[in-house]
Amino acid sequence: MTESDLAKRLQAYMPHLSSRVGPVVEGRLTRIIGMTIEAVGCDVPMGGHCLIEMGSDEPIEAEVVGFSDNRIFLMPITRVEGLRPGARIRALDKVKEVPVGFGLLGRVLNGVGEPIDGKGPLHTESTTKLTGKPINPLQRHPISEPLDVGVRAINALLTVGRGQRLGLFAGSGVGKSVLLGMMTRYTEADITVVGLVGERGREVKEFIEQILGVEGLSRSVVVASPADESPLMRLRSAMLTTAIAEYFRDQGKNVLLLMDSLTRYAQAQRELALAVGEPPATKGYPPSVFAKLPQLVERAGNAAEGKGSITGFYTVLTEGDDQQDPIADAARAILDGHIVLSRSLAEEGHYPAVDIEASISRVMPQVIAAGQLQQAQRFRQVYSRYQQNRDLISVGAYSAGSDRDTDFAIERMPVMKRFLQQSLNEAVDLPASFAGLAKAIEVQPGIQNTGLITQ
Repeated sequence: MTESDLAKRLQAYMPHLSSRVGPVVEGRLTRIIGMTIEAVGCDVPMGGHCLIEMGSDEPIEAEVVGFSDNRIFLMPITRVEGLRPGARIRALDKVKEVPVGFGLLGRVLNGVGEPIDGKGPLHTESTTKLTGKPINPLQRHPISEPLDVGVRAINALLTVGRGQRLGLFAGSGVGKSVLLGMMTRYTEADITVVGLVGERGREVKEFIEQILGVEGLSRSVVVASPADESPLMRLRSAMLTTAIAEYFRDQGKNVLLLMDSLTRYAQAQRELALAVGEPPATKGYPPSVFAKLPQLVERAGNAAEGKGSITGFYTVLTEGDDQQDPIADAARAILDGHIVLSRSLAEEGHYPAVDIEASISRVMPQVIAAGQLQQAQRFRQVYSRYQQNRDLISVGAYSAGSDRDTDFAIERMPVMKRFLQQSLNEAVDLPASFAGLAKAIEVQPGIQNTGLITQ
């Protein structure tokens, strides 16, 4: 392929790369093992990008993910059908940047920042790096104000703070995406950035049309990389989602960042690391996975005082409903709270299936009044007392009057269950949530108050 032919193809198929093409590198592909391409004769650094010529077909973009002696390991961003031994490599001599700006609002992008919504080219005012720039932790503004997410159980018992990073933990089919959709519609934010990373392809259109809608999409940016795309594309889509959110935060906006899911991001990194020979450590996950997770999550949060914020919601898939799954365990340690969804509650038709006992918001004491915090603690105590005696109550082995605290819990449980349930199209703001909480645990005539309730 001549220089002019390659330039024309890049302009037609990959305009975001046409200005970054460097000189021809006298490198050649030697072999492909799984998803990894080996090449020799190249001097391209880690993280560098190359184009692999495909004869008369469109060239393939690949990233350097490792090296050994004079061999480099490349991971293609797209499919690799048609590659031949000895194919030439052309280096990209500029750092990979992605488009950002208010022109992205209402658009749907893939993992390399290209539009996939059929609405024409992007018109943005700036570009930025995928990796972002870390914020000095001493310069971050503390989380000090609550964020209304429109879900009664979360508002009252797991209050979210603006700038918090929160995880939604559950097994498959328990309602993570549905709850995420409710929070998308009802949360107060200037701009919403959604990353659909490694999920089912059909969910992309459903999320845009049924959850966001026309009005929601107009103030949102969606980055989609379904499960059938390469692991490198899935990794980059998560990084691009975060980079776009960082740009809007730097413009002083309060951003809602939604990523579905953090587990698929970790699995993509596992695929990449194992492909280049990194040894597995914890249940098949190499060490680099646990290094990448905090690097991604720590980019969200508040900026300096007077600037914007990123409130992040990350879904975490607990395989086999195992809360000690390595990724779930690592995510709990780096996030500012976790909401656990219970399969048993979902099977009972209890939605959202939030397990109050297993969930926590670490910033809740900082963002609500002391009286509201006390009411939330009372609710948890009463709910927990009922759960401790649930088996006895179910089989009729508990005698009324044996324990006043348990009597109170039995009396209030129907009201408490109704409080925890909410329909998909119902939004409940913070004041209404706390009013419902107070009503759910109020003492009824004939039930004597106890120390458990008032402490």
